[in-house]
Amino acid sequence: MSTDSAASAARAESAAVDRTARRGARPDPVVIDPTGADIHGEAARIRARGPVARIELPGGVTAWSITGYDEARQALSDSRFSKDPRKHWTAFVRGEIGMDFPLIGWILMENLTTMHGADHSRLRRLTAGAFTPRRVEKMRESIEKVTAELLDDIDTTPPGQAIDLKARFAHPLPSAVICDLFGIPVERRAEMLHGGEVNVNTTITPEESAANVEKWHQTILDFVDGKRRAMGDDLTSALIAAQDEDGSKLTDNELAGTIHLMLATGTEPVMNLIANAVCALLAHPEQRRLVQSGGVSWQQVIEETLRAEAPVAHLPFRFAVEDIELGGVTIAEGDPVLIGFAGVGRDPAVHGDTAAEFDCTRPDTSHLSFGHGIYRCIGKPLALLEAEIALSSLFRRFPDLTLAVSRAEIKPQETFIMNGVGSLPVLPKPR
Repeated sequence: MSTDSAASAARAESAAVDRTARRGARPDPVVIDPTGADIHGEAARIRARGPVARIELPGGVTAWSITGYDEARQALSDSRFSKDPRKHWTAFVRGEIGMDFPLIGWILMENLTTMHGADHSRLRRLTAGAFTPRRVEKMRESIEKVTAELLDDIDTTPPGQAIDLKARFAHPLPSAVICDLFGIPVERRAEMLHGGEVNVNTTITPEESAANVEKWHQTILDFVDGKRRAMGDDLTSALIAAQDEDGSKLTDNELAGTIHLMLATGTEPVMNLIANAVCALLAHPEQRRLVQSGGVSWQQVIEETLRAEAPVAHLPFRFAVEDIELGGVTIAEGDPVLIGFAGVGRDPAVHGDTAAEFDCTRPDTSHLSFGHGIYRCIGKPLALLEAEIALSSLFRRFPDLTLAVSRAEIKPQETFIMNGVGSLPVLPKPR
């Protein structure tokens, strides 16, 4: 959706809410489109209800969406919001959320996305050390090598021939990096990564979602069993070795769930960050020229992309441990909450009337795309390094890179959780 269209939708939604309020009625929740066909328009409609508003998830489950920057920042660092559905989602504990819930795959996992308090801290300690800025910087050479190999392959494309840059570059780069980190051999990578790709597809059936989690979980357990017999210098081996250290024993399910999470978050959001940045620059040639001439840094481009085109649109789940007043509403104990990162980055209260516009010269690119507080993304240094190497190398190798179709013809990824493109047709070498 264009900036003007999103603004029109928000105005119409706001007017409808005002009419409902005058009648003394509570507005119905905004129904989330599982296909993600209009991520930004939907975020604008939610924001028109307020910085914290009710939404209806696939399956008819009512939740809260936070699209206000200040409110999201508060929620992300507030210990009264738990990530553990097994303890703090009232409807789930009562058995009211069954295996037919379309997002059941997000509930079944045992990893940092579903842990709270001491359990979360225990898992985080075991993984965070691999992603410190110093250790990540040591990966620069290997990331540059993978990037160069992918660009060499693209360079064989004849002039005037289009390619899908997502399939040829934005996806294989982060997937290779994260698989190298976990010691996953090339022949097993497609199998190991497939589960994460399916898990963010919110158009599949509940049965498909649950079956995917079960199959992916077993695939990872089998991989871990093999790794135990042939330990190496990789993060999987380090996690296995840490299972009995310092009393912080990882269960097999937690170990598999942690690898599950790291593979997914190490690939999907980074892929979207790279593809979204390329798409934005190619759709704004004046900004692209400014970057290529050195007038704007790649770091500025990346930060603006994270703000205006957050790679993750709507992240499940958090749960109120007690009644919480936030953004003018009361979130009841046990209510589920999602952070609407796509809306948070475009909050007019922070970024003014141009909040919906991509502008890499913007002085304030405040966003929360990597989270905030104790739950901030531990992979942030790696994601930023990958994006900087990928974008600078791509535009240096192919300075005349252009879109092969109009921006309006590029279809979104089929999910309301992620914010990305289904494919990215480009011409590396226009005629």
